[in-house]
Amino acid sequence: MSAFFVTGTDTDAGKTLVTSGLLALARRRGLTTLGLKPVASGCEPTPEGLRNADALALQAQCHPTADYDTINPFAFVPAIAPHLAARQAGMTLTLDDLVERTRSLLERGRNLTLVESAGGWRVPLNESEDLSALAIRLGLPVILVVGLRLGCISHARLTAEAIRADGLTLAGWAGSLVDPVFASDDALYRDNLATLEAKLPTPCLGIIPRLGTCEARTMAEYAADHLELPDGD
Repeated sequence: MSAFFVTGTDTDAGKTLVTSGLLALARRRGLTTLGLKPVASGCEPTPEGLRNADALALQAQCHPTADYDTINPFAFVPAIAPHLAARQAGMTLTLDDLVERTRSLLERGRNLTLVESAGGWRVPLNESEDLSALAIRLGLPVILVVGLRLGCISHARLTAEAIRADGLTLAGWAGSLVDPVFASDDALYRDNLATLEAKLPTPCLGIIPRLGTCEARTMAEYAADHLELPDGD
């Protein structure tokens, strides 16, 4: 059984695309999978309750299937930082609760379990704890998703340094081409990519080209074509 914590250089870096792509790739190889999004902001009301598009994308790649509340136990409407969304909902998120819930799910023993964070590595969970502390408490190796845009080199290096400073293993990184400037300037794109490969002390799991709008399952399968699974236990 392998489990990883997925974080990003920033919000909208492509975490869900990479996470769902890795889960899709694992399913292709006959592995059991579980994708978790413990905290999600930017949810939509539905007859079944609040639903988040990222969490639904992960749910679609779970094998065997998992119910929504297992994947995303804390869902909030406003698309803002989790601690602020929770405050507006009149509640406080606690690390102890997240650790207890996530640990019990890790014990299900799926071949690959991916826990997707919200935002970047230092996004707050509450006034005194960060969401990254979930990975620290559980000792999970980390996959870093780099949103390939101007400024990504510094963001990626600083995040990698913070992960190592917190005592965790950076198991790999994946790039997602989110900036149309990079997509249209091949020399700029390749120069930045070469710098990231030289400066990040961990394997590159793949680079996902810029995608148009399509159904989440299709996007996951497309991403899987450009990724490799990280080394596990």
